[in-house]
Amino acid sequence: MAEVIGGPEWPFDEVSGEEYARLSALYEPLTQAIRDLVDAGVRTGVDDETITRAREAIEAVTQTLSSRRHDRTHTLRHADTGRPLAWANPAVGLRNAIAPPMRIERDNGLWVSEFSLGAAYEGPPNLVHGGICALVLDHLLGEAASNGLTEPKFTGTITLRYLRGTPLGALRAEAWIDRTDGVKTFARGVLRDADGVTVEADGIFIRPSWARVAE
Repeated sequence: MAEVIGGPEWPFDEVSGEEYARLSALYEPLTQAIRDLVDAGVRTGVDDETITRAREAIEAVTQTLSSRRHDRTHTLRHADTGRPLAWANPAVGLRNAIAPPMRIERDNGLWVSEFSLGAAYEGPPNLVHGGICALVLDHLLGEAASNGLTEPKFTGTITLRYLRGTPLGALRAEAWIDRTDGVKTFARGVLRDADGVTVEADGIFIRPSWARVAE
């Protein structure tokens, strides 16, 4: 049985690095295939009969995947890195096709991610929905504030400045810690395209009371 670790408000099942690599290789292509399906559904121009056949095929696949279901989603902790791995996280969940395809890396004092957003994330024509920009930056600032999600820190406030529309396509997000003050960590970040910054963000992240008691 997996070991349950973490605080009373933040429990995790621990997974080995080897098992996580196996699960990633299994589920990440499935998640990307579902993302591709969503994009195809948004963009398709096929005839009515083809739409009907496609819907029936999708319903059949859904029934197959639903033949065995977990009662709840699981948040795991990587045994080697200590990083929590939330399969269903809407920002970075490896098994959640809603999540933007973000792969986050640490580069000195920066937390960065380079990814591409397609039609499923569109708000104004040819531009990323502002709420998706907020989702990306809220998560990345949280990554920075919590040292890669290894320390419990939760968003207190976040402020965004939309400098111009963020175009669909290749993007880069960056975040870093500005300063700390007691239980508060102040983080900043930007979202940019090839022409420069499109959105700036400032956030305050709070260490929860149950984590302070454990110190």
